[in-house]
Amino acid sequence: MRRLLIGVVVASVLTTVLTVTWTALGPLRSGAPSPQASAQAAPALFPSRPSLPSWSTAWSAAPSSASRAGLPGHTVRNVVHTTIGGPRARVRLSNRFGVEPVRFGRVTVALSAHAGGRRDGSADPSDGTAVPGSMREAAFGGRGEVTVPPGGDVLSDALPLAVPPDADLLVSVWTPRRPAAATLHAAPKQRSLVSPGPADHAGDETAAAFTRGVWAWFYVTAVEVTGAPGTIVAFGDSITNGAASTPGRNRRWTDLLAARLAAAPDPDYGVANAGISGNRILLDARYPRYRITAVAGRSGQARFAEDVLERSGARAVILLAGINDIMQEPRQTDPARLALGLAGLAARARAEGLRVVAGTITPWQGYHSYTPAADRVRQRVNAWIRSGGGGAFDGVADFDRALRDPLQPLRLNPRYDGGDHLHPNDEGMRALADAVPLNEL
Repeated sequence: MRRLLIGVVVASVLTTVLTVTWTALGPLRSGAPSPQASAQAAPALFPSRPSLPSWSTAWSAAPSSASRAGLPGHTVRNVVHTTIGGPRARVRLSNRFGVEPVRFGRVTVALSAHAGGRRDGSADPSDGTAVPGSMREAAFGGRGEVTVPPGGDVLSDALPLAVPPDADLLVSVWTPRRPAAATLHAAPKQRSLVSPGPADHAGDETAAAFTRGVWAWFYVTAVEVTGAPGTIVAFGDSITNGAASTPGRNRRWTDLLAARLAAAPDPDYGVANAGISGNRILLDARYPRYRITAVAGRSGQARFAEDVLERSGARAVILLAGINDIMQEPRQTDPARLALGLAGLAARARAEGLRVVAGTITPWQGYHSYTPAADRVRQRVNAWIRSGGGGAFDGVADFDRALRDPLQPLRLNPRYDGGDHLHPNDEGMRALADAVPLNEL
């Protein structure tokens, strides 16, 4: 019913926004002035402070696909890193890409004995060992296990666990029967652990049973905490997913934005990462027919409700998307369609009370699929974003300007290039985080 009502509201708002958007598109001239400079001059860093939400998202990942081969074992210990903390926690699990019901026989949450990659630059990789005495058993409606239907999500009861910010947590999931399709987030830049046999090891404080590593997060999609002021959601593709950042160091631009928020005056918002590598705004992966194993996920339009609107404590969304629509086959050659796609996402977010910051699409000359014609589409969309999108956005993050080479503006600055001329390295990730106008969040 909630999604039905959202649809009615969105239809009304979207009609208005898209009418404005079409008018604003005009010739889509490049070089339009950015509203960012005037926004950054605002005297108040956070001009409006919301009432404290019951729950805020401390960490998240967007499900992208499923493994049909199942897992090497039946207990997976997901290693996740928090952006904020709180006195109580709960977890979200997903069977979004399942083909049959999945029984979660036991789920636990614990503090890792190793903090992981931290904001101060230190690196203490988690090996699966929990802090003694920190293991908590997750319940679902008071029960220690839960069965989730295909396409469904589940939220645990509150756990009496004080979660610190900027620290690794261990979310362990035991499935008594190997699922036909295990929902996952691919390419997370974080190594998690699995046990090789079918026994339940979710409650183990030691790492002895977790002898294999896996570069994916299975089932878990969010960790939420109480006592925090809310969350900023970053929605995008491989750049938001941290593709060329250092594995295990939490150097995605979203992690660095969380560090920047923590260093700023209150409120200390969490940052929820909703990036999926290869993701598009307009088309599902493996167009025209989606397959659950396609790691680039469903289109931004299709997944926006689950990955943004339903994130607990969501206050604002930062949109950085569109390059895959431009460079992947079939290529999107009409900038107006991409503009309408972004405006539609913005309208849906605003209908739910979220602020919207749109990011310009970053340079990519030198990448293997680059063409001048495709890049002209990017430049026209960027000009429209910089102009405010005809009123579609509350603010603009000029990511293109932050990353481009001042001598060759169609290319990434060499100091920010992760090696393929598309994905920024750790230093480039910091430049992206620094380009976000905090006063628009």
